[in-house]
Amino acid sequence: MSESGADAVAGAATAVASAAGNWRRAGIAGAAIGVVAAGAAAGVALERMTVGRGIRRKAQLALDSTGPYGSLRGTPGKAIADDGTELSYEVDEVEPDAGLAPRRRRLFGRRSPAPVTVVFSHGYCLNQDSWHFQRAALRGVVRTVHWDQRSHGRSARGVAQTSHKASAVPLTIDQLGRDLKAVIDAAAPEGPLVLVGHSMGGMTMMALADQYPDLVRERVVGVALVGTSSGRLGEVNYGLPMAGVNAVRWVLPGVLKALGQRAELVERGRRATAELFAGVIKRYSFASRDVDPAVARFAERMIEGTPIDVVAEFYPAFTDHDKTAALAHFVELPVLVLAGDKDLVTPSEHSEAIADLLPDAELVLVPDGGHLVMLEHPEVVTDRLADLLTRVGAVPAGATVGGYGTSSTPGG
Repeated sequence: MSESGADAVAGAATAVASAAGNWRRAGIAGAAIGVVAAGAAAGVALERMTVGRGIRRKAQLALDSTGPYGSLRGTPGKAIADDGTELSYEVDEVEPDAGLAPRRRRLFGRRSPAPVTVVFSHGYCLNQDSWHFQRAALRGVVRTVHWDQRSHGRSARGVAQTSHKASAVPLTIDQLGRDLKAVIDAAAPEGPLVLVGHSMGGMTMMALADQYPDLVRERVVGVALVGTSSGRLGEVNYGLPMAGVNAVRWVLPGVLKALGQRAELVERGRRATAELFAGVIKRYSFASRDVDPAVARFAERMIEGTPIDVVAEFYPAFTDHDKTAALAHFVELPVLVLAGDKDLVTPSEHSEAIADLLPDAELVLVPDGGHLVMLEHPEVVTDRLADLLTRVGAVPAGATVGGYGTSSTPGG
């Protein structure tokens, strides 16, 4: 091994040791987290063989300052959840006929004949900007609502979770379903709805259906479930050896809760080991090798922007999540079920299980797709979503989506 290679591996080992040091007091948690960190560290080591720290940092700053992802904004609004939490959303309206844009003509040929509102719900540790490519393609064509789940993006921290009685009010997926109802009441109180959700956002939609079946029956005309699950998330192995999985399952909820109570200290630790955790983020977000670095950095920024105490307060809800029965409310609707075939967070088997319960659903497994499939393979996701909108009459029959961005490395 060359001297630079040895230095790289040594540097990665130091990063792993540093990360493990942050977890030392958690006992077995250090070993469990180490299983995840080791794989990421190998990638960091290889990168360091050819790219210096200073150059990498300059590249990050350049991507942060010039990257177009997450730059789309709409008309802002606020919804108030049933516990008083302020939820932020944005609306992209349909363009008037007089100002028909070339983009809209290329995308669907003419204006949507139905006053449909498409409501996008994002996933855990992300925000509304995670739908960047789909939002760009649909702008001006159909009315869309993009919102930030509580404690994410521009929405406020959950009131119930931040009060002095927070320990008695755990966050639940049912609460997120009620949050979505509040957003719909504020941003789309009338007219047909198409619900689109990724990961936790899909679970939020299931919780909405479970609690408000009349709303689904009377107003929802289409559903898209992207990289999500109706339950049994406690069985997911995240691509880890069984020993590591069992250790993580046993200690992680308690460790996250403890770390959430020392958020400021932990955030400093996250910054100190940023390169290591960037590797972890990339591993669990994407499956392709040629993802545009700007897209990867965009995903990294969203996830890094989620405070550790928010990560901690949401995590237990996934173990308890079971909304399989709620899928019955979608049986009569046009449904798209889509997932990356190499998703390590909500494996494609979970999407297949959902599709089995919705016999008329369209099931799409995207080859070489990871958890953030809508960023990794945006044209596939946008095309299938456009087909769903065609099926529900929101856009003209036979419409197809043109090229509206790619996440592949330029020239790759």
